[in-house]
Amino acid sequence: MKHGVLVLMIFMLFALFCAPVFAQPSTKSVETLMLDNFDTEGEQNYQFHGKTYNWTWALRTSRFIADGFPKAGYFNGVPNSLRPLQAEDAEPKVYGVQVAFDRKGDNWFEILPVAEGDDGEQSSFEIPLSGLVKQMDLWVWGANYAYVLEAMIRDSDGRVHVLRATPLNFNGWRNIVINIPSSIRQQSRLRTAPQNLSFVGFRVRTDPNEYVDNFSIFFDQLKFTAHTLNNIFDGYELKAVDFGDSDSGYSSTKEVDAK
Repeated sequence: MKHGVLVLMIFMLFALFCAPVFAQPSTKSVETLMLDNFDTEGEQNYQFHGKTYNWTWALRTSRFIADGFPKAGYFNGVPNSLRPLQAEDAEPKVYGVQVAFDRKGDNWFEILPVAEGDDGEQSSFEIPLSGLVKQMDLWVWGANYAYVLEAMIRDSDGRVHVLRATPLNFNGWRNIVINIPSSIRQQSRLRTAPQNLSFVGFRVRTDPNEYVDNFSIFFDQLKFTAHTLNNIFDGYELKAVDFGDSDSGYSSTKEVDAK
């Protein structure tokens, strides 16, 4: 009896202290990556799987947008909490949007990344996000309107999810964190299918009873936090192998000379 209890205790100690070494991923692979600090238009130099991506921001609105709107641009500024992190000679900027609508109702506008294609034309572009994304993080300047900011992301199955980021009924800068629900599929089980989320853009919705004659919003420091090594395994590089014109070898339909 004592021998059995001793064996059980040894097994439990082994499971407690040794199992996590093999079962749990290293927390050192959790990183915060910058998507856009909005300091230089179109020069994000964002790295994803060995490629460098740059983009600009475009606007799309609902039907009752007022004449001359929307307006957008880059302006000097930075949230006070980020000032100590700026170099003395830096000239930080933020990205701002101004809109007005002709009537109250279910109005909205979207802020979407666009990039230059192979034909030299600007077209829609979704920013690929590395690893298993835990949250997105950005600074938002609100004008105390009863509007709502939403983030749009596409999962590995191609579905777009609209995540409520924050109501905008506050004044000045506020740091906003958007948690990514675990129910959103970020990796396909198929070798050739997407293994990541992509960021589609932002959407701002008005409250049907709120004023819509003059609204402004600003953005700074768009980042995301992800477990970047969660999908790395022994032989990972073989997933991207292109067989191309490789020798097809023998098949059941090919005649083989008997010797």
